Amino acid sequence: MKLTLLGLSLAFIFIWSCAPETAPEEYNAKASDPAYLHQTVTHLTDVIIHDIFKPPVASRIYGYASLAAYEALVPGYDGFQSLGGQLIDYSTPAPPDPNEIYCFPLASIQALMSVGKTLTFSEDMWEDYQKDILEKYKQMGIPSDVYKRSIEYGDQIAAHVLAYANKDNYKEIRGYRYTVTNEPGTWVPTPPAYADACEPKWNTVRTFTLDSAQQFTCPPPAKYDLNKNSKFMELCMEVYEISNNLTEEQRATAYFWDDNAFVTNVVGHAMFANKKMTPPGHWLAIARTVATDKNLDLIHAAEVYALGSLALYDGFVSCWDEKYRSVRIRPETVINNGWDPAWRPYLETPAFPEYVSGHSAISAACGVVLTQLLGDNVAFTDTTEKKYGHGVKSFKSFEEAYWDASMSRVYGGIHFRDGVEEGTRLGEKIGHHVLKTAITRK
Repeated sequence: MKLTLLGLSLAFIFIWSCAPETAPEEYNAKASDPAYLHQTVTHLTDVIIHDIFKPPVASRIYGYASLAAYEALVPGYDGFQSLGGQLIDYSTPAPPDPNEIYCFPLASIQALMSVGKTLTFSEDMWEDYQKDILEKYKQMGIPSDVYKRSIEYGDQIAAHVLAYANKDNYKEIRGYRYTVTNEPGTWVPTPPAYADACEPKWNTVRTFTLDSAQQFTCPPPAKYDLNKNSKFMELCMEVYEISNNLTEEQRATAYFWDDNAFVTNVVGHAMFANKKMTPPGHWLAIARTVATDKNLDLIHAAEVYALGSLALYDGFVSCWDEKYRSVRIRPETVINNGWDPAWRPYLETPAFPEYVSGHSAISAACGVVLTQLLGDNVAFTDTTEKKYGHGVKSFKSFEEAYWDASMSRVYGGIHFRDGVEEGTRLGEKIGHHVLKTAITRK
């Protein structure tokens, strides 16, 4: 039986290698269908959700995977260039052999899958997916030598990007735990899980485009002051009043943008959690929706994912720098300790300081990039989290969407107004900086 199976395998390889060659323009046209890129980024999101990566870490995975997909594709398009020498400490990958033929769309998907598989945990999810999608490429009539060479080039790019990722200080900050100071006005863990602070050293990971995590800074938050006439108490009372009088639209908006990767549920003495989309995953899904609506070709879609992911990642680094500098207390803690111990926000309070809002910063950063690449005042319907029961929303522009995401945090009772407004302004600056720094077009 073993000999029979071996013989069949060898016969299949022989037949494939000896089959009439398909013209490069024919198999490249099939391989250049952007649906394969959209499908693979969506699969990466599914794995990230399954593995429960925290939002900043998820942005890192998207950043390197999308960079690899773009870099492996670039040699096949004359009007585009590598990001080598433009990103912090990132060198240009070795070029493909100019005397050989490649299928760069295949190399791109292979690079994306290789990086995604390395940076996530669930290898079995990747193995099944890779087997299925690579079989589709084989059926396109790609000659065996071109197929093999393209896979190898994709792996070469993946190795280059992973070597770059390996030096970003991520591994060095694993396991670091934040020490709560209990100083008045500073962050402490919140109900129901009272979880440790999320990624307190994230401002020390290497950025993609920012000179440092402090390149763009926010004004100091309103001073902690429990006097009833203070600016801080005005912010607190606004959250409290909105929360106690939420309209159905406000509830729907808060829930729509929740994007909590690990929602805690408490029933009696039992505690369990639901896994859902992260904020960066949500914004890349929006990118996929509009890119599909506009029938964007493969290289432009890869450009959208790459630059959008860079903005998301740098947005988290900059935002997290401010969070652990100001270490501002959450509304839930102030209200519970001040005048209403039974009050709970509509959304679960995330496990990190309040100022500035991460949702606001990364949504604006990515939204600015998408506006530049996909157009201003582009209407779209976001169905990203319909399968998680969060409904569907339509927007007239990316800007409208990122301000909606920002204000959702106030409606949810987990952020003060200045936290979301300054977070949005920070994100806009980062988005514009990414566009000026990471130049994809020649």
